[in-house]
Amino acid sequence: MAKASNGPLGALNGKLRNLVFYMLNGQPVVRTIGDPGKPSRNQLANRQAMSVTMGLVSSITDFTSVSFELEAKGTVRNAHNLATSYIKKQALKGEYPNISVDYSKVILSNGSLPGAADLKIEKKEKGVLLSWDTTGSDDDIVMILLCHPLQKRATSCINAGRRDAGSYFIGLREDYLEEPIEAYICFRAADGKAISNSAYVGNLNGELESPEERAQNKKYQLIKQRFDVVETDYLQQLKDNWGQRVDSKAFRNLEKEYEVLKNKLEHLPGKPG
Repeated sequence: MAKASNGPLGALNGKLRNLVFYMLNGQPVVRTIGDPGKPSRNQLANRQAMSVTMGLVSSITDFTSVSFELEAKGTVRNAHNLATSYIKKQALKGEYPNISVDYSKVILSNGSLPGAADLKIEKKEKGVLLSWDTTGSDDDIVMILLCHPLQKRATSCINAGRRDAGSYFIGLREDYLEEPIEAYICFRAADGKAISNSAYVGNLNGELESPEERAQNKKYQLIKQRFDVVETDYLQQLKDNWGQRVDSKAFRNLEKEYEVLKNKLEHLPGKPG
């Protein structure tokens, strides 16, 4: 896609052979149409990156339409554009075909208001409790977002009380409460004319694994199970022989397998944190 500067008759609009002219956010643009052929790996990676990005962006629109409102004001971009751009460029991890969201790097607002220190999230019986340091203007409005990756949904609290409250409880359904939760917070001035940078509060119940991570973890667990059996046999034979290596082919094979498996586990992805 490219910009199409106005000619003597103004902006073009419509289809001309394999070109389509139209307006986008007040700017005249043009793009090609037609059979693009077989996509390259880079094109496939870009498509997956966009798909993953939009999966998150579409679930947090209620929040970002407010959190990016000030940044978008007076530009040709809108809140949706900004959220999409920040997440796609800065909050994805992995390589095609295993691209996923790095929730710790998601940006939901940019601004000049003070943020908050000492951010915490705690799981309670009927929901979660977020708390923060109250340094800043007492009447700043607190905005909280909880992402639920398994549900592909989010819980938006646009007006979660005032900064000076220091904490806010969000009630959640039991199934949401037991699944991975990613939490964010930012502060908006009471008059709506300023906002803070968003901050990642943290994760509850562990991160959602990508297909690649699940495969790595499964492989690690299978090797670990075999290693546990071999290690028990190996150490027992050493113990029975007063700490000395047994002079037999069977023991030498056992020792070699023990060392190979041990080395694999030390370097294999998927090791529990």
